[in-house]
Amino acid sequence: MAKSSQLSILGGLAAAIGASACCAGPLILLLLGISGSWISHLTLLDPYRPIFIFVVVVLFGFAGWKIHQSVENCADDEVCAVPKVRTRRKAVFWFTTLLAFVFVTSNYWIIWVV
Repeated sequence: MAKSSQLSILGGLAAAIGASACCAGPLILLLLGISGSWISHLTLLDPYRPIFIFVVVVLFGFAGWKIHQSVENCADDEVCAVPKVRTRRKAVFWFTTLLAFVFVTSNYWIIWVV
């Protein structure tokens, strides 16, 4: 459970960053003081946005399924049977899910920040 859910969370977060690269990327770079004409080329990733969003949903769905499965599916010697570890993993999962949601929806709310 540990490796598969961690990898899917990290993969989902990376895909969410990829999905927001066309919209939030240039704004973040400008806020950091980085400018240049090359920033406009980040919009080339916009046609791939639906693919990134699909990957985010699939990976976070798999991670949520693995993290929220019942304790009966865990052996006594596995990490998933420890309540403290399960609670921490659920908190990390929901935090990264919220962060991925912010990244994926950035092209809708970013216009009010600029």
